[in-house]
Amino acid sequence: MIEITGLRKRFGSVTVLDGVDHAQAAGEVVALIGPSGCGKSTLLRCLNWLETPDAGSLRVGDVRLEAGTPEAADRALRQRLRRRTGMIFQQFHLFPHRTALENVMEAPVHVDRLPRAEAQALAMGLLAKVGMADRAHHRPSQLSGGQQQRVAIARALAMKPEVLLCDEPTSALDPELRGEVLQVLGALAAEGMTLLLVTHELAFARDIAHRVVFLEGGRVVESGPTRTVLDAPRHPRLREFLGKDRTGRAG
Repeated sequence: MIEITGLRKRFGSVTVLDGVDHAQAAGEVVALIGPSGCGKSTLLRCLNWLETPDAGSLRVGDVRLEAGTPEAADRALRQRLRRRTGMIFQQFHLFPHRTALENVMEAPVHVDRLPRAEAQALAMGLLAKVGMADRAHHRPSQLSGGQQQRVAIARALAMKPEVLLCDEPTSALDPELRGEVLQVLGALAAEGMTLLLVTHELAFARDIAHRVVFLEGGRVVESGPTRTVLDAPRHPRLREFLGKDRTGRAG
């Protein structure tokens, strides 16, 4: 489902991604872990071309782009790549003047040109899926952070992505609100959704991820089955990273 080869990205003189390779099967859940600034979020943003890679190639589903080629400048092809992915950000980015229902309906109506009645039925079904049907007519200011993030997940699912990219989806939440979002993501994983998840929630990664990938300095330093990587890390830097906090969070 996902294939990344030789991915490189620089911001000015700083190399953020330095030749990253990654492959992921359909239905597989992979957790990206590592210290702040190691390139985790940039990797997700390159994967759906929110950031333009400097080198390397990306494939999601049946759409492949290689940095620096004429095809990579093709807006329609980039849009096809983005349509294969849904993105969950650290911040929720909901439209503040629209209700939860209207936020979820927005893309199906304006991008897919779905009739409003169909888009409303789709949106209500997705809000029910994330436990937010009873808040469908509330605006973001009337919702808790956890509720807003669940609406954001429903919004991402509304475009029927093949892959869900999650960029530290609980980092902006108070500890008591994290659980409701993690529960929704866990349910999606159990249903077979392909998830690529940037997280510091190591206990959560242990519960739902098939594999863990550890990034350091823009490179994949270690990867493998979740329990092997977390319980018996081989690389000294990963042992140091995990040793900072064995309670379920690191970095």
